[in-house]
Amino acid sequence: MSTTDQTAPSDIRLLCLDVDGVLTDGSILIDDQGVETKRFFVRDGTALRAWQRAGGIVAIITGRGGEALQRRASELGIDLVRSRVADKGPVFEELLSELGLSAHEAAMVGDDLPDLPVLDRCGYPVAVHDAVSEVKSVARFVTSSAGGRGAVREVVEHLLKARGAWDAEVAFHRKPDRSS
Repeated sequence: MSTTDQTAPSDIRLLCLDVDGVLTDGSILIDDQGVETKRFFVRDGTALRAWQRAGGIVAIITGRGGEALQRRASELGIDLVRSRVADKGPVFEELLSELGLSAHEAAMVGDDLPDLPVLDRCGYPVAVHDAVSEVKSVARFVTSSAGGRGAVREVVEHLLKARGAWDAEVAFHRKPDRSS
């Protein structure tokens, strides 16, 4: 795990994510019919479910969008999806207002320049390992995993450990009846 600040705040309630380069490896596959495909990493999805079980909120703020993203967000129970966003800063502020949260209660995971408006405002800016240098320079935490290869899982574990909630998540997966 590489980072500039090993200590995550324990009061983060909102986890904001970019998609291309964070939840995916940044590749965009378009078939000959014009259908866009994205590849998501299953461990990131498992971690996002853990974050939600612990009472955390997930929001996606992305410059792109598409059916693949909508389908994956639906599978993960993520309702706060803001797609085709040209300027992420105002959208972030709208989400905070909608949720009744302050910026210091939010983390943002980003990889490229369009993420800077949120990274500059949120309480806990995070960069994936393969982020551009400008994003890494404002991050308080830089993952050891690349975008689309477990970076989100790493961030969730880091945040849940700061809350003292990681052991409960591990126990949840060990118990035979995981209906809760």
